[in-house]
Amino acid sequence: MALPESLLKGLAAAPAQLEDAFRAIPRSHWTWQPADQGGSPGEPFAPIEHACHLRDIEIEGYHVRIQRLRDEEKPDLVSIDGFALAKERRYLTADPFEAFKAFGAARVETVRMIQALDESHLARTGTFGEYGSVSLHGLVHYLRSHDQQHLACLEWLAGKATSEMSFA
Repeated sequence: MALPESLLKGLAAAPAQLEDAFRAIPRSHWTWQPADQGGSPGEPFAPIEHACHLRDIEIEGYHVRIQRLRDEEKPDLVSIDGFALAKERRYLTADPFEAFKAFGAARVETVRMIQALDESHLARTGTFGEYGSVSLHGLVHYLRSHDQQHLACLEWLAGKATSEMSFA
């Protein structure tokens, strides 16, 4: 089963969409985490941490997972502790636009890798942490879901930050 063209287009468009959502957050709130995360659609990262997380998970997570599913027989794909990376790599001190630039370049490579897959590659399977059994085709959908989760988080943070500023 071939990948839907809309899926590939969505993957290619994601870096710009995510950066646009980040830019909607006031600069004063780039390193902010609201005390109340009620209603948050995902991980409790500060906005700048989302940018760095996307970059690192793209390269160290999805690039590796795609390669391993493509090349190995039923690999066990490890989950990456994004919170540990955020702390170790001091995401809160990073330049978010450098992170988005690197994420965009990495995504170009991801799309190139995916477009080079044939149907036999897409059917290859392994095990991926909490997801359990996963095909390479399924992993591409999980990647798109990951983008959408972080887009929702950034939009939620923009709403929370601008609401907070309205009541200050």
